[in-house]
Parts: sequence; C-alpha cells; structure tokens
Amino acid sequence: METADTTPHARPTDRDGTPPGPPDAGPRLALELLVHGVGGTTAQQMLGDPRVQLITGDATAACYRRTVDVDAEQRPDDYHGEPVREAYCWSNLTSGNGARALWLILLPFMVANLAHWMRPAAPPDHKAQRIYDVLVRILALTLTVLLTAAACEVALDLTAWQCAGSAYCVAGKSWLGFLSPAHGGWWSAPGRRLVLASAVPLLLVGLLWWLSHRTWSAYESASPPPRRPGATRDLPADERTALGLDGFWYGRRLVGRLRAAHTAAGVLTIAAALLVATARTDRHDGAGTALAFTGQGLTALVVLLAATTLVIVWRTARSEAARDDESDLLIVRALPYAALAVLALTAVHTAWARPGADSAGPLPGAGTFGGIAVLQGALVLALAVTAGFLQRAAHSTARTALRGMAGPAVALLSCALGGVLTGGVAERFADWLDRGATPGQAYAPMAGPPVLLSWQASVIPALLVVVAVVAALAAVRATVVRDRIAKDIPGLYDPKERPDAWRTKRIATVIARAGLTDAAPVLVAATAVVTLVLGAGAVAGAWLTGHAPGRATDHAAPVVHAAAATAEALGSWLMGAGVLLLVATGRRAYRDLSARRTIGILWDVGTFWPRAAHPFAPPCYAERAVPDLTWRMATWTERFDGRLVLSGHSQGSVLAAAAVWQLDPVTRSRVALLTYGCPLERLYGRWFPAYFGPPALAGLHRQMDDWRNLWRLTDPIGGPIRLVCEDGRRIDCGPLRDPLAFGRTLYHPLPAQILGHGDYQADPVFDKVRAELIARLGPADRHPRPVPAQGGSGRSPA
Repeated sequence: METADTTPHARPTDRDGTPPGPPDAGPRLALELLVHGVGGTTAQQMLGDPRVQLITGDATAACYRRTVDVDAEQRPDDYHGEPVREAYCWSNLTSGNGARALWLILLPFMVANLAHWMRPAAPPDHKAQRIYDVLVRILALTLTVLLTAAACEVALDLTAWQCAGSAYCVAGKSWLGFLSPAHGGWWSAPGRRLVLASAVPLLLVGLLWWLSHRTWSAYESASPPPRRPGATRDLPADERTALGLDGFWYGRRLVGRLRAAHTAAGVLTIAAALLVATARTDRHDGAGTALAFTGQGLTALVVLLAATTLVIVWRTARSEAARDDESDLLIVRALPYAALAVLALTAVHTAWARPGADSAGPLPGAGTFGGIAVLQGALVLALAVTAGFLQRAAHSTARTALRGMAGPAVALLSCALGGVLTGGVAERFADWLDRGATPGQAYAPMAGPPVLLSWQASVIPALLVVVAVVAALAAVRATVVRDRIAKDIPGLYDPKERPDAWRTKRIATVIARAGLTDAAPVLVAATAVVTLVLGAGAVAGAWLTGHAPGRATDHAAPVVHAAAATAEALGSWLMGAGVLLLVATGRRAYRDLSARRTIGILWDVGTFWPRAAHPFAPPCYAERAVPDLTWRMATWTERFDGRLVLSGHSQGSVLAAAAVWQLDPVTRSRVALLTYGCPLERLYGRWFPAYFGPPALAGLHRQMDDWRNLWRLTDPIGGPIRLVCEDGRRIDCGPLRDPLAFGRTLYHPLPAQILGHGDYQADPVFDKVRAELIARLGPADRHPRPVPAQGGSGRSPA
C-alpha cells in the first residue's frame, strides 16, 4: 500500500472567504460515516454497540452514534488517530410491513422506469437523447392504459357484462344476483351494470394516484443543500455526470405532471370502455338519434383529452440543472378533473335506459389489447433504433451491457411483465366465474377474456423453456469455471497448510457462482428476443384466427391440437400462478431478512432511480437518502472543519458516490471514499453507462481527496472499479482473500467462513485502508486537487 501524501498545499477558504483556521489550531476530528447496503441493518450492528443515540433524522432515515460518542466534537483530543463512527440507516425507506409487498404489483412500471436511465453514454446535447426519453415516457403511458384496461376487462366485461348476463354464471353468486336480467331490477340493464362495475377500475386508478402523491410528498420533496458560491470547478466534458446537478434528486414537478397525465389516461380508458359498450346499441338497435349524437360528442371529448394527455407526456422532461419549484400549468392540474367530468357524463349516458339491450357475447372493444401490444412493440423497436444512434455517438463501449441495447430490452420486458400480470388476473378470474368450465369453449357459459390473452398465455411455456435452457448453460459454465480455477485456490494461501479437495471445490464453486452476475446480459438478451418473437406470433395468431389456440386448432392434426390446448391451459395457470407468486415473494421479502437480501438486489437497483418515466412506479428512496447524506457531510465539515471518510457497503456505496457528486468541490475535496462490495462499475457502470461509466467515475475521483475500493472474487454483487489514479495508484484493493484461512490454523482453529458479499470489516485490510485514508485527510492535505489533462485515467488489469 502506498504511503500517504503529506505535501503541504494551500488550504481552502470558508464560505465568507476566510480560512477556517490555522493548521496548528489543535487536533481536528475525523468522522467515519457508515452507509449500509441491501437488506439493511441496525445502528447497533453497524456501530458494534447496543447503546446508540440518534444524532439527526427521523424514524425513516437517521444518523446514529454510540452514546459515548455523542459529544465527540467537544473533546477531539480523546479521538487522536481514531475517527468517530456514525451510522446512517436508510432501510426503512425501502422496507416495512408486509403490506408494502403490494408494491411488487407495480413491477412493470418500475422496470419501464429503469429503461429511461439505461440509455447509452452519448453526449448530452445529442438529438437522439430527447427522442429516447419521449419514447420511454409514451411506452410507460401504455402500461398505465394496459393496467386500467385489464381492470375494465375483469370488472366490466367478465363480471358485469358476461357473467351477470348469464343465468348459469350468476347462479350461486348472491353478490351478483341483483345484476341479473332475471331479477328485473333497476341495475339489471347492461349499461347500468357497467356503470356500477366501473367503480372498480376507478378505485384502482385513484389508489395509484394516492400512492404516488403520498410518496411524492415524503421522498421527492427533500431539498438539496446549498452550495458554496463561486466554488464550482469544471471537469472535462466527458467526465461530467447529471448526478452532480443541483436538481437531479428533486423530481417534484416532473412526477406531479406525469401523475396528472397518467391519472387522466386511466380515467379516460374507463370512459372509452363505457362508450364502446353502448356505441353498437345506439348505432344499430334504434335506441334513438339523441343518444347516438351524445355518444359521438362524448367520444370527441375523450379523444381531445387523450391527445392533451399525450402532448403533456411528450413535452414533459426532467429539469436537472436546478431545483424546479415552479407551480405547474393550469391545464396540467385541471386535466384529471376534466377526465373525471367526462367519465361522469359518460356514466350518465351509459346508464340511460335502452329497451331491448342485452349483453350477449364479449364486451365490444376486445381488440384494445391487441392494439396496445402492437403499439408497444413498435415503440420498443423505435427505442432500439434510437439507442443504436446513441451508442454510436458514445465515448466508450467497453463493458456496456448489451452494447447499448439494455434500455430497449428492459422496456420490452416491462411490457411482457404487464401482459403476464394483466392476462393472469383475467384468465384466472374468468375461470373462477364460470365454475370450472373453460372460457371461450362452445359449452362454456362465458365467452371469456379476449383471445389475445389466451394466445399470450400459450407462449409462456415456450418462453420458460428458453429461460431454463439459458440457466442450464449458465450452470454448465459455472461448473467449467469452477474446475478451471480450483487448481489455483491453494496457491492463494500459506503453502504450509494441507490441501483439502473438498474445501478447494467449495471455494471455487462460490467464485464461479459469483461470476454469473456478469452473464446477466445474456439472459436478458435471450429473454427479450424470444419475448419479442413469441409476442408477435401471439398477436398474429389472435388476429388471423379470431379464436383461442385450443379452438383455432380444432381441425388440425390431433397432435397439434393437443399441444395447443395443453400450452393454452398450462400458460393460463402459469400466468395466474405468477401473480400469486409475485405477491407471496414480496411479502416474504419484507418478513425474512435472507429473502429480503436476495430479492432486494434488483429491487433496490430499480427504486434507486427517480421516477422519470412512470409516476406510479415504487418511490425513489435515493431522493431522500442522497440529500440526507449530502446535508450531513456539508454541514459537519463546515461546522467542525474536520476530516470525513464516507464508508459505503453494497448499495450504500452507490448512495455514497451519488452524495459526493452533490457536494460542492471544496467540501468534496475534504472527503475520502471507502467502498466495499461495491456495484458501481460491475452493475451500474455496465447497465447505466450515461451516469456511472468510466469517465464519470474517473471524474468523481479527481475531485475528492481519495478513494479506495475493497472487493472479493467470491462477491456476486461488488467488484473492482477498474480505474487508476493520476499518480499510478489504484483505487481497487483486492481481490481480498475469502475465506481468510484455507484450513485450520493457529489463529483460525475452526474453518473460516466464506464471507462473499458481507462482513468486509472482518478482513484486516479494511482497518489498514481506512487508517490510510484518515491519515491522508490530515490538516495539511485538505485541498481541491488540480484536474489533470484528459486521458490521464486508465484501467487497471484487475
């Protein structure tokens, strides 16, 4: 390890332009600010003491210290050479009671929002940037329409139109008896049944609006700290990142605008479903020209408001350069209320008496799902073309996931998830309503859900086969890697230790499995390509045949018919089981810590990013955590002129880096960064190259005092940063030995545990590196380091 640089430099000035104090003003305190990772932990565990006290914060996120360290600033002599440890706990931002597992139902929205941030690292002023963002926002809008349409399918079509209109289906369902035409009541008319059932999708849209508004007030309203006037220092253009802009973590106005647009889109979808249901009767059954004219007028209003919604989504963009506190336009704030007014008028129009109207067959408008699927496919293809232009203009393509196609692939998967969730609910609900019959078959009392949903269900088994094949190939690859590296494992330890074949195989297996993380792009690419092909086949089959696969193959060969019927039935059950599994898995994740850590990797990556594309996605915890950390570092260094080491593990290292980017350059130069189990390059740099690519990480290190990163080969999440300092020193310290001892030794009489992603503090290297960082932050070495010429950073071979 290199020795600390003790060359004297000019000291920075304070906010008022005066130096903070002479170098010989006495000992200055050092603070180690700990930030935990995925899964969370308690302040007692982080600080290694059962007696802790809250320093600043609330029950959601706060900083804690040991009770004996609360007044450390008043007695710095007691901490000579040793930092005061302070823990920032943010786990309550992402976890809570089991009810929060319902957020997993919004998984398609979260995945679509991820696609916004996965664009290639092209220059910010590239013309395709704007096109990329618009395409993702429109794609996210189609997911809201799809979810609302699915709720209308369940409530309006399957329940109020088909089942309530069938005496066989209503029999045994007392809660539907008053809607039956045999009952002869006021609600038995088809239009009135639909109006009553429309309350279900309307409540769903209202729930999404409420959740978005509630979390927006709690998360996205945290203000960034003020920056020192005149303390800006420009980096080279290719090393700048939007994460350092003042308004990046303040998305209040953007989320408000998108929330208004998506709420209006959901309400208008319900109104459109009601208008389509009555249009046929008013046009062909002689219900009267007045009703037909009213329906046309309401349809025009729905189209006008839908166009307004699309324009708002089109023109809405993030304002990151500065905090956007301006009030929104009146038309944006009034849009949801206008949509509700049109829905109310539509409900009155639909409930109007129409003698002789019936509800035979499926509800008109079943082709909506096919239209949404085709539109989503076209948007994904356009997104892929746009991403190709951006990737061509990017500065570097090294280690970029899917060569810049990660955004389109993930966007496609969000559409597939939306289709599985909506189709699974509709298929299983229809199967429950018709009491064991198969919806859509000749003998069934119900026509069932749209044919497209049955075709989508029938392709799921084929998709799962492809995923299973890719997973099997990954397992074979892990076995090959294990056998290749097993012979090198004993050489990492003391040659005096006796070789142990079982121990060697165990360590090699853990290393090989940890390396599978780098193969994730292959799985995503294979799933996306197969999903696109099978999805296109499902849409074509539904439009060409007009029947579910089981009926469309009635006259085909017996083997073909049996395979189609089996795929349809199996896929239908898999869709329904997928919805239940998602909810059960999410609920278990918030009760079981081990499950939380397993699932939380992808979940915390997804909810780290602000809601730039979909306002109903789960809230962004970083919009609270990053300002918290930035405020704490800026105010503590300002008040006490002390030394600060920001120590982040796993996802905490990502929060730490984002917080350092938000500091002004003078404060940033007084901070050293210690990361371990860090996914900054391995996950974020590959999947989000525009924000965490090598140039951005190099720029981060240039403007802070120092940075050290610990990593292990056995860690499936963290990895090296792969950068070299200007003076030739590497940021990376590793790979660390894991386990610490190969066999039983004098200091390890019992077999040492393979730590993998956890407990980096158990390695002696951790204390050594931390001590070097604190020594480097001495009074004579707190200065903004000069920015070297571009191209001064390279890649380490690690």
